Amino acid sequence: MSFKRNTQFVQFCLYGFLKNLRFYDAFLLLYFLENNLSFTQIGVLYAAKEITTNLLEIPSGLISDSLGRKSSLIAALFLYILAYLSFYLSENFLILLIAMCILGIGDAFRSGTHKGMIMDYLKIMSWEHLKIDYYGHTRSWSQLGSALSALIGGVLIFFMGTYKNIFLFALIPYTLNIINIYNYPNELNFSEKDKSKTPSFISLSKQLLRSFKNREVIYIVNSASLHTAFLKTIKDYLQLIIVSLAATLPYLVSIESDQKSGLVVGISFFFIYILSSIASKNASTAVALGIKNIDRKTLFLGLILGAFSGLLYINGFIFLSAICFIFIYIIESTRKPILTSYLANTVPGEILSSAFSIQSFYTTIVTAILSVVIGLLADGFGVGLGLMVISLLLAILFLSFRKP
Repeated sequence: MSFKRNTQFVQFCLYGFLKNLRFYDAFLLLYFLENNLSFTQIGVLYAAKEITTNLLEIPSGLISDSLGRKSSLIAALFLYILAYLSFYLSENFLILLIAMCILGIGDAFRSGTHKGMIMDYLKIMSWEHLKIDYYGHTRSWSQLGSALSALIGGVLIFFMGTYKNIFLFALIPYTLNIINIYNYPNELNFSEKDKSKTPSFISLSKQLLRSFKNREVIYIVNSASLHTAFLKTIKDYLQLIIVSLAATLPYLVSIESDQKSGLVVGISFFFIYILSSIASKNASTAVALGIKNIDRKTLFLGLILGAFSGLLYINGFIFLSAICFIFIYIIESTRKPILTSYLANTVPGEILSSAFSIQSFYTTIVTAILSVVIGLLADGFGVGLGLMVISLLLAILFLSFRKP
């Protein structure tokens, strides 16, 4: 049995598509370097964003579950718009730091909320057995948004010659997404089990604590968060690898360095996100293959590829280093629907947004720490060694996990 591509499916897909039309996403590290920041300062900016999200992650999830998911998402989108304006107007490190913290607050109110709405909708429609397939298809549209975002961002940089202006263009899709969320049906505002009354903050907190005494829940959160944190930490360094490739191209020799880099990075990420979209859409097919412990095997594979990417970069095999990175993206897009389904099957629906928020909470802790570490390593010893050390550290941490 398959699900219907109805109006709500289109709205879910549209949300992810518009959310990922950020335009700057594939160029953020290059934008920071354009502002003459060191890798250590960049690591501090990323860590500040993650710590801000970390502090608000669980309270924001509980607020979303108790006051309404639509309001939470709309608030997050407004915060993103404020952050983009701050980036555009930025002139120093302090303003960039404030902008990253605003992004962190937005992430706290967004993370887990939309996934909770999707999972609740599947319960309403009696499509719970289609979680992986349904969420995989909606997330594939997010990756298509990222693909188009990178391509448009690259073209904008090519013609404008600077990274700053692309933040203004991101205001358009985010304004449209506010309208999209506002038109979601009110029945998705709260869990399907609690339509008769708004759940209290205290009751949700108690139920959430009970759920996280379950070892299986803890394992799923660990497994899902570790690979996501890993990719979030290293993904922007792929921009540097692609820039290194761009410098060796015999084409576009008469074009300014930033314009060439922007165009090549944009085109490269366009194809990376297209592949990620395909991987997300076919996550249910990967599960159907019957691979035992697919979550553990894909996690370990992603970490090993990260180590190889760093090693290849150190030794000058730039193209092969980038290929390893691309496979890490594909692995993450395959894992995301699978692990999301696992968690949704394990915790009660009325606290699902909060459970996803705790997953994000753990992810942000790891990401914040690793962002500073890789920044220090990149400044002191180079990007390649930073990638290797981060990957191997997480591989050791992975080996300490035991499946219940």
